[in-house]
Amino acid sequence: MQKEKKGFRLVLSTIKKHQHSFILWCSFLLPVILMGGYFAYRQMAPFGPSSLLTVDLGQQYVDFFAYLRSALLHHPSSLFYSFSKGLGGEMWGTNAYYLFSPLNLLLLFFPGKSLTSGIMLILLLRYGLSGLSFAWLLTKTGWQKGFRIIAFSTAYALNGWMIANQLNMLWLDALVILPLIVGGLLRLLHEHRPGMYITWLAVMMVDNYYMAWMICIFTLLLVAWQLPQLVDWKARGRAFLNYIISSLAAVGIAAVTLLPTIYALMQSKGTYTENTVRSRFEYFPFKELAKLVPGSFNFDQMPNGQPNFYIGALLMIGALLYFFNRQVKLSQRLISVAVTAFFILSFCYEPLDLLWHAGQFPVWYPYRFSFIFACWCIILAAQTLQPGYRLNRWLLLLLVLVIGGIFAYVSQLKLSYLSDSQRYIGLGFAIISIVCLTIPRKDSPRLYDLLIVCLIICDVTTSAYTSLNNIAYVSQNEFASYTNQLNAASTKIKHGDHGLYRVAKTFSRTKDDPFQGDFNSGDHFGSTLEPPIPDFMGAIGQPAGDGFVTYSNGTQVTDALLGFKYTMTKRDSQAPQMPITGYRPDWNHQAVTNFTSKIVIKKNTDALPIAFGASNEILNLAHTTLDPLNYQSQIMQALAGRPINQPLFTVQNFNSVRFQNVQSAKQITGTTFRKKDFLKPAAVQLKFIPPTNDSYYLTVGPNVKSAVSISVNNKAFGQSSNYRDTVVVNLAHPQKGKPVIVTMRLKHLSAWLQNVSVYRLNQRSFNASLKTLQQSPLKINHHSNTKITGTVDLKKGQGVLMTTIPAAKGWHVIVDGQPANTKTVLGTFMAIPMSPGHHRVKLYFRPPFLILGAFISLLSLILTILIVNRRKFAKA
Repeated sequence: MQKEKKGFRLVLSTIKKHQHSFILWCSFLLPVILMGGYFAYRQMAPFGPSSLLTVDLGQQYVDFFAYLRSALLHHPSSLFYSFSKGLGGEMWGTNAYYLFSPLNLLLLFFPGKSLTSGIMLILLLRYGLSGLSFAWLLTKTGWQKGFRIIAFSTAYALNGWMIANQLNMLWLDALVILPLIVGGLLRLLHEHRPGMYITWLAVMMVDNYYMAWMICIFTLLLVAWQLPQLVDWKARGRAFLNYIISSLAAVGIAAVTLLPTIYALMQSKGTYTENTVRSRFEYFPFKELAKLVPGSFNFDQMPNGQPNFYIGALLMIGALLYFFNRQVKLSQRLISVAVTAFFILSFCYEPLDLLWHAGQFPVWYPYRFSFIFACWCIILAAQTLQPGYRLNRWLLLLLVLVIGGIFAYVSQLKLSYLSDSQRYIGLGFAIISIVCLTIPRKDSPRLYDLLIVCLIICDVTTSAYTSLNNIAYVSQNEFASYTNQLNAASTKIKHGDHGLYRVAKTFSRTKDDPFQGDFNSGDHFGSTLEPPIPDFMGAIGQPAGDGFVTYSNGTQVTDALLGFKYTMTKRDSQAPQMPITGYRPDWNHQAVTNFTSKIVIKKNTDALPIAFGASNEILNLAHTTLDPLNYQSQIMQALAGRPINQPLFTVQNFNSVRFQNVQSAKQITGTTFRKKDFLKPAAVQLKFIPPTNDSYYLTVGPNVKSAVSISVNNKAFGQSSNYRDTVVVNLAHPQKGKPVIVTMRLKHLSAWLQNVSVYRLNQRSFNASLKTLQQSPLKINHHSNTKITGTVDLKKGQGVLMTTIPAAKGWHVIVDGQPANTKTVLGTFMAIPMSPGHHRVKLYFRPPFLILGAFISLLSLILTILIVNRRKFAKA
């Protein structure tokens, strides 16, 4: 018996000795187990046929992850520049926004369709690391002790922002690093030890500068909150100076990414910054109270909802009670009230909202800084809800009135993301929380702590599961099947041709398929897309907008000029897992070079290389027409040195027009058709019979997409639904004498048929111009994403080497051993003026300010190490 008691005491002693490590491990593992269990329950890969892919994670980020894996394993130069980004673009700033998290290196072990499993692994690690880092913060500050830490760390890891934004994996490291920055800042202010603060703030800036901006604002608020704890104004002044110097040191260390990224942003995302700031509320502020109910999130909240910061009823109550905690200095409590009010106002007042988002309104996922508010509230609650804390009567009465008022107000709101059961559950958690704060605990403190831990964990877990149940996800098979086919087709093309060229296709899962399949194309969707690219693509009839381009509406002219040497089409047009986004009968004449089980690969012998000799008339060509086919004609004729007033495309009249339940009209384009009988379907049917075997193209204005549905010969054709310019659709080739019927069915009571016309490509004129341009190709000796070398023989009348490389400051050109000047043509591409004859050409790309940034980073790192080691900071 004595041996058993001795052994039991030994176990307790061991547990107590290693309690700190045990709590940290629990803080890491518990969020992993809770969320891993949910993902397994939802049968998400690798646990079943579903996946984590949804919204931007499925339509954008998963393709960026595939690009990162390919870049690291196969072509590292694409980390700086990639021809898979639209027609080509810098990647250093793009990667700084999307991919610089060190956890992404784990994706190297998850190729192809297994990428979804790698994404889940990283997501679960971020949940666990968030809990771990916050537990570390509580331990080091002493704000909480013992097993209660697990409750606070789990609430932090599963807060409302994390759940709502788990699909935005590029931001999630901020939740892991934030507590480390806070801990480092406290150490800097109170112990004059800057190393940890500088290190983690610099890491955050490199990891994701966007989230780092928000955290930097928060550090300033934290400094204001902490300064009253210092002994006098002299000590406060020195502490504030140390904070400024340390923050600048972190900026300097991160300069290797910050400087090139800032420049890249000024050429892309930064051009959309708001120039006018309106002093207005974005919604009625009290609507934020609905977010105090667990599970208050669904898909409708993604585009323009309210902030997500749910941390559980007890912790929100604890944060409120901090303002009445007499154990804290009054001055510090007043500052905390001001900081909290600043957050709440930022959630609804436009100028402050813009401040947090660096001058740009978020496109979807509003109030991206709300994770900081969740952290702030948990910090306040942790300092209030100490083991000995107990409500007095008047605070109890205040809480009853406040909570009763909140739920009475929320019950009157009609919101798609709140059900009656959620309101009742939220009220139940709030009531239980109040009861817990009134329970005497002298006789059973451990039991009380267990109750607190269970209450908080159950509360935030309920909220997380409820929120995620409101979201739909892409099936694993849908992603895997498409990815396998795309990768197989891309691999076959690259094995047969190691040159530099672009690939076009008539199907698409996302606009970042080129990243997923590792090939060069004209598609891209990303926040750092340079505006000249969508402007040019829209001008030649492609679907484009702020942040995206799609090469789905090409012509023989654009295929040739932009170097689309290979094309991919579906073998089975009815295959549902490969959505059609283009219709290209003008590819029928191309020779089949390879195929997979679902994709046919053809070669376009008309494609020009990435650079070729051209007339210097292209240097002076202005964009003076809104007709995309006319613009295409002008570009090709100017390059070939032919009169631009001799168009390659001519208007083709319709043979007949049939009006169904709408008024008749002599002119189709520009006419607004209205239903005669509102209850019956209406349509305009256009018929023409091609008199030749040339290519025929239909132009459609942007207003048409929402007004009518279009079919050709009674078959609906795939077309991107998002475009802002007139697009071009191939209708026939070769189809001489075979009727083509275009039917436009009205979706509403009226429809304006904007820019609806049919054009014929003069094949003979096109071939003549193409032959001229094919005379002087750049013969490439070596190429990577950042370096191209070769030779060219310019003919008489050719005064420029025309490239289809988007002009950018980072590109440098050497001709015959001497630096050469470049010109920007068509507002988009780089052209190199040079005389006729034989030339050796070298083009290389270096991200602007990369070398300067690296030098500043190295210098800042050396100085910081010297200062920290020699304890240069003044002590209070």
